[in-house]
Amino acid sequence: MRKELKLKRLTTDILIIGGGTAGCYAALTVREYSNAAVLIAEKANIKRSGCLAAGVNAINAYIVKGRTPEDYVDYAKKDADNIVREDLLLTMSQGLNRVTKKLEDLGLIILKDEQGEYVARGNRNIKINGENIKPILADAVSSLTDVEILNRVNVTDYIIKDNRILGAFAFSIEEEILYEIRADKVICATGGAAGLYRPNNPGFSRHKMWYPPFNTGAGYAMGIRAGAEMTTFEMRFIALRCKDTIAPTGTIAQGVGARQVNSLGEIYETKYGITTSERVYGTVKENLQGRGPCYLRTEGITSVQDEELKKAYLNTAPSQTLKWIEAGKNPSQQNVEIEGTEPYIVGGHTASGYWVDTKRRTTIEGLYAAGDVAGGCPQKYVTGALVEGEIAALTAIEDRKKEEDARKTIATVTTEKDFYGTEQGIPTKNNTRMKNSPFNTCSSFNSHETSEELHSVNKKLKELEAILNYENPVFTIDQLEEAMQKVMDTYAGGISNNYQFNEKQLAIADEKIDQLIKLSSHIHAEDMHELMFAYELKERLVLAKSVIAHLSARKETRWHSFAENLDYPEKKDEWLKYVNSRLVDGELKIIYRELVGREELYEHSHS
Repeated sequence: MRKELKLKRLTTDILIIGGGTAGCYAALTVREYSNAAVLIAEKANIKRSGCLAAGVNAINAYIVKGRTPEDYVDYAKKDADNIVREDLLLTMSQGLNRVTKKLEDLGLIILKDEQGEYVARGNRNIKINGENIKPILADAVSSLTDVEILNRVNVTDYIIKDNRILGAFAFSIEEEILYEIRADKVICATGGAAGLYRPNNPGFSRHKMWYPPFNTGAGYAMGIRAGAEMTTFEMRFIALRCKDTIAPTGTIAQGVGARQVNSLGEIYETKYGITTSERVYGTVKENLQGRGPCYLRTEGITSVQDEELKKAYLNTAPSQTLKWIEAGKNPSQQNVEIEGTEPYIVGGHTASGYWVDTKRRTTIEGLYAAGDVAGGCPQKYVTGALVEGEIAALTAIEDRKKEEDARKTIATVTTEKDFYGTEQGIPTKNNTRMKNSPFNTCSSFNSHETSEELHSVNKKLKELEAILNYENPVFTIDQLEEAMQKVMDTYAGGISNNYQFNEKQLAIADEKIDQLIKLSSHIHAEDMHELMFAYELKERLVLAKSVIAHLSARKETRWHSFAENLDYPEKKDEWLKYVNSRLVDGELKIIYRELVGREELYEHSHS
């Protein structure tokens, strides 16, 4: 029996796509500073969605005593070897402590010492009991008036006209419903992308990964298809993690001062450098040169530190604690083996994402980006995502007010002109407005708009129904996803190639991804939940093609492992610039932009 979807139309003042860290805080900000109605579209359930779903054990971006926001900018700039937007980093850093206090007021437990000061973990971190951090945020949002949360919906496309966003299309994952959501402003907070590359643990355990497997680059893909300018996809992120459990290594390195050592017991981190990418690179090189496995040296720590580590991981990665218990050995009795993950595209750790101005406006009017999906501002972590959600929300409020004031001004001027019998210098009959006035549209104009809107909706309905009703597909969604991951792993610098690539390999990757994009038009989904997987595949393929283009466009190796180009193994000052891209007439156009300083207020020209 042929499946047909029902259409539901929703309208709101501000649509927030993604109910994770940035999305929740954006909603809180909108309602605190305005009367605008908010609709949050969330693919999972807002209570346990996004990167905070399982909890965290530290606030990794905080201005501790004796430090300044400018210090944090310097740290992030150095870690990214200068390819950052300093203006974005500064505006983010200035809000870190403010949003942390707000989290504490909402109920987050932040550990304190005898003097009542937050317990620091290193130069930029503070310790928390954060297993329930996401439910705390979700409960705060759920208690707001004029905020509707639409759980279990998958947003697939923006509704764009003349480079202005009008809303988005989404479908229910549980019911056969297509949503057409219209909004004055849209905030994208969908997160980054996992699953482009073959993971550490394929097969049955393929979702045991560092970044949430349900973050598939949807926001990136929607922006790319809509013609938004994107930035720095070539700065991939590879996390250094505890082997097998993929638990964070910072908990050990910063918590007990553990150093990176090879199988000979030699400390190697100082040999290669201690930036995020260099820590991964050093581990890869030590293994290649026969001095692996590599570890974090925990042997000899105290029994108190043993217990602190086991408790800390219960807040963020219980599998690591369980591994120690299962082995019957505490961290002090055995070093912790480490490895790099597959590459991810994450604007919260590197600078990948939408090209935004200082107010987090994208190059599409009315669309804002916050959190992992916003580019240019690495090392933002949880609190940085909150700050960007706040900035994006305040900007959306500000822009709505300006537009409302402008409409009121035009309305007043129009009324005065009508009183004198003219409209824009043209006489009108009987002192009435012209039919093409923006405040009195004629029926023919309405019917034209309705026809255009209906065409757009019908096209989307047919697209979704075609997948649900497609018969005898040659390949399944899983098979095409596995093929994509193999292509990216083999030819675009995955684990099997030690994160290295050359131009010939990238060209092959691009050709093969094109083939998979064509094949993805001939797939079948049994139900709405499987339809979500079909669109996650499509999102990843769109993003994979952009990542390949960016890796090819930067003719240097600025970040070992993150972008290890064997044809251009050196770093060059001429590449102190951003590699951006925009889809123009179906072709991805590379754009190079000059660096932006911290005191600059970069604004889009929308040209």
